[in-house]
Amino acid sequence: MNASRTARERARSELTREIKEAARRRLSVSGAQGLSLRAVARELGMVSSALYRYFASRDELLTALIIDAYDALATEIEAADRAALSTDFRGRWEAACRATRAWASAHPHEYALVYGSPVPGYHAPETTIAPGARVPMALLSIVRDAHEAGALSTSEEEPPLPPALADQAAHIAGLLDSAIPNGVIIRGATAWTQLFGMITFELFGQYANSLDPADAFFDYSIDRLADLIGLPETE
Repeated sequence: MNASRTARERARSELTREIKEAARRRLSVSGAQGLSLRAVARELGMVSSALYRYFASRDELLTALIIDAYDALATEIEAADRAALSTDFRGRWEAACRATRAWASAHPHEYALVYGSPVPGYHAPETTIAPGARVPMALLSIVRDAHEAGALSTSEEEPPLPPALADQAAHIAGLLDSAIPNGVIIRGATAWTQLFGMITFELFGQYANSLDPADAFFDYSIDRLADLIGLPETE
């Protein structure tokens, strides 16, 4: 590869990174609705026309930030899962839950970008689907591994799922490349969505004067969610 081309590519990559960092700072000031290429350019001391060589529109910049946020959170969850004992499925689940909460607390505006209110006028392209799926797949892979190890249990007889829900569960099982039963998938999905509901309530101040600080409630709840899934107690 031509050395000057390599240098140009490095310079472009570095400036792209700086643009996205400035955009994340703008999120903390004006939120996603108030993000504009002009404001980002002003923060970087650039003319706005120069920014269009890197991002063709505000929506393209938003898409890049959304993909980065999904990937960053998924990476944290996957790392927490790997750090736990592979056969300690409850420990893996709780480590993944705590990593999710820690990332959200450290990056509240990026969390709000992907899990908060939709940005008016913005329609996420298909390029966000795969990064967005990494987070639930990282959590549900723990459920899959526990099922395939024969470690899951449930104390209640599960009622049959409505056909539409059974189809959705089967689709998720296919994404996990597993023959995991539909009922197990739905228990895992219930736990995953309740996890994010708790985190959203905490970040958006819904526990004020009740469950704030939420540390004890969070630890108790993720343990009960592990029970719901049927994960065995840590030995």
